[in-house]
Amino acid sequence: MALKKMRPTSPGRRGQVNLVREEVTRGGGEPSLMQGRQRLHGRNNQGRVTVRYRGGAAKRKYRFVDHTRQSKDGVPAKVAAIDRDPNRNANLALLHYADGDKRYIVAPLGLKPGDQVVSGPGIDIKTGNTLPLRDIPTGTMIHNIELQIGGGGKLCRAAGAQAQLLAKEGDYAYVVLPSKETRLVNLNCRATVGQVGNLDFANIQWGKAGRMRFRGIRSHVRGVARNPVDHPMGGGEGKTSGGRHPCTLWGQPTKGYKTRRRKATSRMIVRSRHAAKKKA
Repeated sequence: MALKKMRPTSPGRRGQVNLVREEVTRGGGEPSLMQGRQRLHGRNNQGRVTVRYRGGAAKRKYRFVDHTRQSKDGVPAKVAAIDRDPNRNANLALLHYADGDKRYIVAPLGLKPGDQVVSGPGIDIKTGNTLPLRDIPTGTMIHNIELQIGGGGKLCRAAGAQAQLLAKEGDYAYVVLPSKETRLVNLNCRATVGQVGNLDFANIQWGKAGRMRFRGIRSHVRGVARNPVDHPMGGGEGKTSGGRHPCTLWGQPTKGYKTRRRKATSRMIVRSRHAAKKKA
């Protein structure tokens, strides 16, 4: 994994930094694990825009990823290839199981073609193996963590993400997430050992708006650069900072304003990520 700086042959190339995917062993993907993907452009089933600044993405297929691996407990699998997924920033590892089945998983850092992985209770603590938190020693770095038993991995699936199993008490484990939030997770929930690969994805300099359009992200105008009729922070003579606290197009505060509504799961948060930032 390395970064490549481009020559400044054009304004778009000047300062552009691309990712050299040395760990990716092949392109195209496994046809049996792919399906056509409809581009929604930020619209819901009624055709209304619910997420702004989306659209214009390149045509691509969806890869089915096994985030649970529970149905393959005890069946060893060989890593056949490391594939690039155009729908996510992490790479995928193609597993060929001993029973002939093929599955995709999020590729951990250091996993190479030819390596063998397995899932299930009581297996070895090895990069790429998935097992319950009950069987993972404290201090181990993990990713793809379940929040509900058998619900599949939900946390730490992005490129470079990892969490640490801090302690165990009763039926729950203390897990420190990348945001420094400490959360309780049931010991019967599963996680994968290791860190998600493709760490240098965060260091890419896209260089121009056209490359972001290929990814389906449209450019947008700042609120302070608009007219007063178009945004609460618009208007003013010359460049201004808005003249009020930052807010959305509809007047909702954006910095420090709490919007979390899932009060039922708040008891699982031992230490908030916001409290961790204030202390730092």
